[in-house]
Amino acid sequence: MSDSAVQNSADKAVLNRQRSDRRRAVSRTLKDVREQLNSDTGTRPQFDFELMLMYAKNRQGASFAMPVFALVMAGALSVPGDHVTAGSWLMVTLCVHALVLFLCSRFEKTARPDAPLRAWRTRFTLAELLHGMTWAGAMVVAPHADAPAALEIFEFGAMLVIIAVSTMLSSNLPSAVVASTTPLAAVLALHFGLRGDSLYLAMAIMALGAHVFFLVLAGRVQKTSLTMLEYRAEKDSLIGELEQAKAISDESRRRAEEANLAKSRFLATMSHELRTPLNAILGFSEVMKSEVFGPLPNQQYKDYANDIHSSGQHLLNLINEILDLSRIEAGRHELNEEAVTLSHIVEDCHYLLQIKAKNKNLQITEQFEPGLPRLWADERAIRQVVLNLLSNAIKFTPTGGQIWLKVGWTAGGGQYIAVKDSGPGVPEEEIPTVLSAFGQGSVAIKSAEPGTGLGLPIVQALVKMHGGNFEFHSKLREGTEVIVTFPRTRVMEALGPIDEEADSRTARRAVRRARLARSA
Repeated sequence: MSDSAVQNSADKAVLNRQRSDRRRAVSRTLKDVREQLNSDTGTRPQFDFELMLMYAKNRQGASFAMPVFALVMAGALSVPGDHVTAGSWLMVTLCVHALVLFLCSRFEKTARPDAPLRAWRTRFTLAELLHGMTWAGAMVVAPHADAPAALEIFEFGAMLVIIAVSTMLSSNLPSAVVASTTPLAAVLALHFGLRGDSLYLAMAIMALGAHVFFLVLAGRVQKTSLTMLEYRAEKDSLIGELEQAKAISDESRRRAEEANLAKSRFLATMSHELRTPLNAILGFSEVMKSEVFGPLPNQQYKDYANDIHSSGQHLLNLINEILDLSRIEAGRHELNEEAVTLSHIVEDCHYLLQIKAKNKNLQITEQFEPGLPRLWADERAIRQVVLNLLSNAIKFTPTGGQIWLKVGWTAGGGQYIAVKDSGPGVPEEEIPTVLSAFGQGSVAIKSAEPGTGLGLPIVQALVKMHGGNFEFHSKLREGTEVIVTFPRTRVMEALGPIDEEADSRTARRAVRRARLARSA
């Protein structure tokens, strides 16, 4: 796959993701607008239910606070001596308060999001109107003729407190706030405004201003609650989308695993079916090109036999590499670990590929650190790693170039193999393509013979199985260097020399102890 194809695939994936996000946003917007049009308050019906439920819970949470305020106010009304009026007002107020609590409790237990919320909103508004009128009645029935001025100031402050409390308890239901606080604020303004005195007039204006302020505050609180509900709904929606995406991902992963298993079964089944005819083709074409049973009458037939043999050999190598990579990816490749010496393996691989290097007049330089201990690894896998790296270096290095083979210690106590060449190099943006399966760089394709593109992925997989590290460094027109690092845990530390004299002295001491033990 070329770099342009990879870029086009990435662009298509980004474009599809953006289209999906745009469709999701449009669908969500249409759903919100449709729900808002079907709602009486301009919000979602579910939000209306949640706000009304919050109102009911707030009212039930203050079930004991309002009766306490009512008792205090009744005590203030009975100060002049009219206990019957104060008691009657208290009973009416408590009954209305009990009615509000009953409606809230019933709504919390029986109501659902699809319930007729308009009827419940009307009931709550009427109940709050009765509640506000009972508290406003306290100002009407209170004796003001013989009452001291301090009592009126107390009543004014108490009424403002009741307005504030009612506002906060009913903030999630705007109609209930207005119904609960307007009668009380109107009675306060009329009572003190009709007195004619400047101080009482200021108190009347203050009552109206406080009422307006509390209404604005209730609107802000209701807006905050609505924002919180929107965030929670968005969070629930995101969680639902995440769960749906996870389910799709799990299904896709299951299908991918099934496809991978089917691929492994196919390759395992077809390996014999492919190799058997290929071996026949290779054998017969080699016999024909070698003219074992006599010369061919036509030179063109001999050329055809050479082409058939080279093509069959290339196809067999491709099949072997695909099977190796498939076996490694499926986790079926087992390491036959033993003590190996990296420098010896690199020397053997150099010797095997020396003819190819001489044909291109390449100079291969070995730089091995002396005295390296053995490594606990799979010799066949290490040999395949070195052969793949060195073959790539020979293949992509132009005639007359240089290749360096290095084996030595790492900074962490491990060992490394480095293969560096003076080839054309790989552009930085093409490195991911080169390291992927069947990937080849554009410069390498133009300047070298074609390959399968599976050598480096096989090297990476084998190095990873050994717990090592794979590094690929390349610059355009400066060459390429590949470094394979093996961890310190795989280095076998050499044992110290055996001290025969110390062993004999230890044996003699053991004999003496045994004799002393018998004599004792």
